[in-house]
Amino acid sequence: MATYHAETLWERTAPPEDFLKNRYSRRHLLRFDGGAELPGSSSPHVVPLPWSDAAAVDPEEAFVAALSSCHMLWFLSIAARQGWCVDRYRDAAEGVMAHDAQGRMAMTLVTLRPEVRFGGAQPTPEQLHAMHHEAHAECFIANSVKTEVRCEPVA
Repeated sequence: MATYHAETLWERTAPPEDFLKNRYSRRHLLRFDGGAELPGSSSPHVVPLPWSDAAAVDPEEAFVAALSSCHMLWFLSIAARQGWCVDRYRDAAEGVMAHDAQGRMAMTLVTLRPEVRFGGAQPTPEQLHAMHHEAHAECFIANSVKTEVRCEPVA
């Protein structure tokens, strides 16, 4: 068992913001236990500008990134264990926000599109698919969510 920590820090800025009228910045700071810090905000799709910061990471983007990162880390481990040398891994992951079966807004679909370059020997398409399937099955984050997560490797 392991415990992970993240700190979220938000402070109201001085007027002219009117907090009680919902007119305040959603920009905040995300701090992680290893020392990394990221600017966070609500998505401009949810809270309009200027009350959101489009340049900051929003929770929906972080969710998609966590799934993508977890899948990649498992894939790299599996490839190394099987003797495949990965030179480059790129994933243009995408998440879709829509109404779920209960009518609530939710991240209903995440599609991973990993494009992997190997050095030396190349796995067959079947071997590549099997590695992605195993990575998906092992990914802690994918195992923790009810959102459908698809993996569509790019050749």
